[in-house]
Amino acid sequence: MRFSKLYAPTTKDAPKDATLPSHKFLLRGGFVTQSGSGLYSFLPLGKIVLDKIRDIVKEEMDEAGAQEIQMGVVTNADLWKQSGRYDEFGKELLRLKDRKNNEFVLGPTHEEVVVDIVRNIVKSYKQLPLHLYQITTKFRDEARPRFGLLRGREFIMKDGYSFHDSKESLKQEFDLMESTYRKIFTRLGLDFRAVEADSGAIGGSGSKEFMVLANNGEDDIAVCDSCEYAANIEAASRTKRTTDVEPPEAEFAKFYTPTPVKDSIKHIAEFFKVDEFYTIKSVIKKAIYKDSEKIISFFVRGCDTLQETKALNACGALELVDASEDEVRDAGFNPGFCGPIGLDEDAEFYIDHELKEEKNLICGANEENYHFVGVSMFNFKDARYKDLVAVNAGDTCPKCKGKLSITKGIEVGHIFQLGQKYAKAMEALFLDNNGKAQPFYMGCYGIGVSRLVAVMIEASHDEKGCIWNKQTAPYLLDIIVSNIKDEEQNNFANELYETLDKKKVLIDERKERFGFKMKDFELLGFPYALIIGKSLKDGFVELIERKTLEKTQIKKDEIKEVLKGILS
Repeated sequence: MRFSKLYAPTTKDAPKDATLPSHKFLLRGGFVTQSGSGLYSFLPLGKIVLDKIRDIVKEEMDEAGAQEIQMGVVTNADLWKQSGRYDEFGKELLRLKDRKNNEFVLGPTHEEVVVDIVRNIVKSYKQLPLHLYQITTKFRDEARPRFGLLRGREFIMKDGYSFHDSKESLKQEFDLMESTYRKIFTRLGLDFRAVEADSGAIGGSGSKEFMVLANNGEDDIAVCDSCEYAANIEAASRTKRTTDVEPPEAEFAKFYTPTPVKDSIKHIAEFFKVDEFYTIKSVIKKAIYKDSEKIISFFVRGCDTLQETKALNACGALELVDASEDEVRDAGFNPGFCGPIGLDEDAEFYIDHELKEEKNLICGANEENYHFVGVSMFNFKDARYKDLVAVNAGDTCPKCKGKLSITKGIEVGHIFQLGQKYAKAMEALFLDNNGKAQPFYMGCYGIGVSRLVAVMIEASHDEKGCIWNKQTAPYLLDIIVSNIKDEEQNNFANELYETLDKKKVLIDERKERFGFKMKDFELLGFPYALIIGKSLKDGFVELIERKTLEKTQIKKDEIKEVLKGILS
């Protein structure tokens, strides 16, 4: 491609709302253009990158035995109502009506559609397992679209769905997809981790996310320093926390505590002269359900922090919000002095599982100005105990007892074992080997294809611009003619260009200053630039590697042989 013919409108400055490197450089480099809030169009350079990523994803999915289909972006709302997600999904689901007042949605995901496709055709276990996937445009009405392609409203995604006759078959496909995803992200040259994750709005169990490690990642990941354990902070676990601090020894009793103590667990610990490890704090929230709301107390150690996604999973709510003091009192809780001992059996509360059968604790006595001391946690039903706390750096790995650290990551893929959730809701049945009707077992597997365009930059850039690797670069080589008016430079560059693969090589023969062309090369980030300049008179050209910006002088008669390795 000749740069003079390429539609790549580069600019010096990025929009003010562009804060991440990928957002800035994709816009400045003319890879994409913004058409609305969270809406982007891919220009030629961006489309080449997108297609390269798509091709790698498709090759590996096909190799794994999945079959590509294409489902519509617009989905009949009746299917979402059958699954129960039409009301549950929230405002991110864009609902619309046609001229006949029929209801539709713009699909952010396609579980309902693919179930409808399969339930009308697959009737026997002999037709299973089956894995269908697509690579297509999705829409999610994000409340705050930001970070360019990383959190837009419209995006391109690979979503696959598998159907099985048993849990064992589903687990086999889940493991195959984990292996396939590892191959995809390895081929893309990314530093990634497969992490345990929360299933979110998709549902199901056995969920794993694939996270690319990046300083600008939105997600916190707990990573072990001694084994491969990694988990999204929302799903991370740890070995039960212990302490060398001696516990306070006291008979069970109710103890008067002045009012100021209720303001902080730290003050309570100081008042009783104990470590916060031996205190229990209450975090009270209003849980929002589809048709109701409840006030719920979550009890954790004073030194721990409630992890809100874990709390949501514990109580099964759609959302947790702050509750007013009046709402808390009306629900039977005493704000500031709430504890698990002596609460009404009907009270809505959960206790972190690490507190089970613990002794010598201090907690609120559910009475103004009083706390219990010498508390033992023995008399609660198992259903009350849940994993509720956030894992911190320095906690102990649940797999190998190594130390956990917290790092940043960007989600690029997510795989789920859905089980029979959608098949049951939508009455998608098959006949098993005994002739009995059973709901399908399902798996779901997603990759953010357009998001990966931005992730490649977040993973590899400098202050000057993008640094593409060979797997995804729009062009591998940028031939830059230093002085377009110099006939010798111009002729040599053009003759060389004509012998090379034009799908891999860009020649910059624009009538621009050399410095301007170099800034575009640094911004666009092709792996190499070949400078045809003044040294040509002495029989040399200059090769620049974008990653290091190192320059190497090469004899002009040897350049074709050198370029074979670069372009292979």
